[in-house]
Parts: sequence; C-alpha cells; structure tokens
Amino acid sequence: MSAGLWLAILGAGLATFLPGLGSAIGVGMTARAAAGVLSEDPDKFGRLFLLVALPGTQGFYGFIVALLVIIKVGLLGEVKPVDTIQGLQIFLSTIPVTMLGLFSAIHQGKVCTAGVEMAAKKPESSMQPVIYGGLVETYAVLGLLASIFLLLGIQI
Repeated sequence: MSAGLWLAILGAGLATFLPGLGSAIGVGMTARAAAGVLSEDPDKFGRLFLLVALPGTQGFYGFIVALLVIIKVGLLGEVKPVDTIQGLQIFLSTIPVTMLGLFSAIHQGKVCTAGVEMAAKKPESSMQPVIYGGLVETYAVLGLLASIFLLLGIQI
C-alpha cells in the first residue's frame, strides 16, 4: 500500500473520529443537563430533545467526508493508485471538517446545555436556544462544504 493511500485513509479516519468524539462530548454534556431537568418534569422531553441532538450532527458531517474519501480512492472496489502528493492533498482536504467538527460540537454542546437550563426555567422559550445552537452549527457546515469542495478538486 502506497504512502499516498495511507495518508488518504488517515484523513478519512480522523474525519470520522474527531468530529464523532466532539459530538459524543457535546451530546453527553447536554444530555446530562436534560436528564436533570427531566427528573423534575418528564413532560419537557419533547422540548429538550432537539437541544440534546443538535451537537450530534458534526459526527455525521465527518462520516460523510470519510465516505467521500473512501469512494474517491476506491476502497469499496478497485483501489486506485494514489501517489504521496495526492494522498497529502486528500488528507489536507479533510482538515476543515475534522477540526471544525471537533470543536464546534463541543461548543455547541455548551450552548445547548445553557439552552436546557433556560428551558427548565422558561419552557415557553425552549426553541430560542436552538437558534443559538444553530449559529454554532453554521461553522461545522462550512467545514463540511470546504472539505467536499477541496475533495472534488483533487484528481486521481
């Protein structure tokens, strides 16, 4: 297996792992806060669900990029020859979704946790914090798009 292919596989692995890790941290943080609220008032589950789920999207974004890398290099069929420069290009193209996914998921978890605490005190305002969480999401989406566009520009 060539060094280029190894670099491409490393990029795909990190694009899955790091945003997934960030999502797990963000969802876990928010879910702990929501569980505390639900122990007092189980009827708030529907209002809190979106806040808990929102930090999990970055893991999906990383997986999408990893799948695109896997398809690009032919790991699901006939593996294409990937030289070192192409492998490095693929690896570097995964960095936007990898890093933005990791950090935005954690920070989105913090924003959504604050939203859960707000919804505990003012249930009628429980959708307002979703907008703040969505603002953090914007940067994860930009990382996803940047990685996709960069991958599309690499010729193998």
